[in-house]
Amino acid sequence: MHDVGARGHAGGDASVRVRDFEVLVVGAGPAGLAAAHAAASHGAKVGLVDAQLRAGGQVWRHDLRFGAPKRARVQIAGLAAAGIAWLGGCEIALAEDRVLHGEGADGPMSLRWRALVLATGARELLLPFPGWTLPGVTGAGGLQALAKQGWPVAGKRVLVAGSGPLLLAAAATLKRHGACVFGIHEQAGPAALRGFAARLPRWPGKLAQAAALRLKLFDVPYRSGSLVVAAHGEESLREVEIETRTGRRRIACDLLAAGWGLVPNVELARVLGCRLDDSGTHPHIAVDDDLRTSRHGVYAAGEALGIGGLDCARVEGAMAGHFAAGAPQATQALRWRRRQARAFADLLRRQFALRPRARALAAADTLVCRCEDVALSSVQAHADPRQIRLVTRCGMGACQGRVCGAALRELGLPAPSLSATATRPPIFPMRLAALAEACFHEPSQGEV
Repeated sequence: MHDVGARGHAGGDASVRVRDFEVLVVGAGPAGLAAAHAAASHGAKVGLVDAQLRAGGQVWRHDLRFGAPKRARVQIAGLAAAGIAWLGGCEIALAEDRVLHGEGADGPMSLRWRALVLATGARELLLPFPGWTLPGVTGAGGLQALAKQGWPVAGKRVLVAGSGPLLLAAAATLKRHGACVFGIHEQAGPAALRGFAARLPRWPGKLAQAAALRLKLFDVPYRSGSLVVAAHGEESLREVEIETRTGRRRIACDLLAAGWGLVPNVELARVLGCRLDDSGTHPHIAVDDDLRTSRHGVYAAGEALGIGGLDCARVEGAMAGHFAAGAPQATQALRWRRRQARAFADLLRRQFALRPRARALAAADTLVCRCEDVALSSVQAHADPRQIRLVTRCGMGACQGRVCGAALRELGLPAPSLSATATRPPIFPMRLAALAEACFHEPSQGEV
């Protein structure tokens, strides 16, 4: 592995840092960390790249007050000892044959690989409803991340709503940071939750985790079949309107954390030419039993393969790392664990599936694209995703359709973020000078 500076043709002072790896892992969450350590255990030269300055991803995001979980600390602290090159704060924006281009605090960077592991994780699913753009309304995972990063929530009246186990985890974090969490409102009905609880003993570890979370939240009411339908306030959130089986009521609060699940991050995979499985509501990376994508030398693991949770991400990451390092025999003991983890993920998907009512909250004048201020009625006027982008600019804002695209798919509407021309490099914003350096860089003497 070498690190070479080279000047491109852009005429600027920036230089491209070129790094060569036998195995390059993109994403430093639980799956990426497991993949990097597994590959390094076979003596491979491994690089681990992530847009965040600290490893851990969203699940193991560093908490300024309480640090990271023990399992995360062990794996993060062991990167250097394992010989893994940590490339934090680098956003991958371009992909070419056997090389990824990105930009970090030190300028543009080109990362060349023999084998690539995509552990790009997932992002939060947000559904539009009247008032969801008010200050004080966030995603459940978003508010959890803000609290970990030091955003003041102590003493704030917080309502958590939406669907799935993330609500419990978010509520526990917020309570730990001093928030007054006075309700968790789960859209799934009582029958769905009973079915989930009845099957949970098949996974004793998950049962223990659920019990531990409920113990931490023993004084927080948990309401099933309860749906947030509107947020009210003038300049900021003041009240949340909740719809239950017995009617509607308003609850005064300072913050609303509304999360509806997760969406796989597949943008890099799409640019690389990897086949996607679009059989569900949201596409995920398609792989074979050995976690190989349709692109030679590219493996994938974790939430990018479909939302599976922490345990699934860790076992798939380890498998992908072994495969990428050319050691398939090391995966034999992990295959059964992966099947068990994916079976649990299937159970979650069935029992916490969104009810049709959750997909019908937005009114005609509700914004569905927050970046470009596009209302639902404007999107409904067009049937073609490309036409939606051109006429309304939906999906053309800062998030590049990552928020509105997923929401529109849940609503059964054409998603501009998935049109034929939607995902094009650069995947993330990048300085023009850095783009020029990456695109016109000529290898210097000694580069391979």
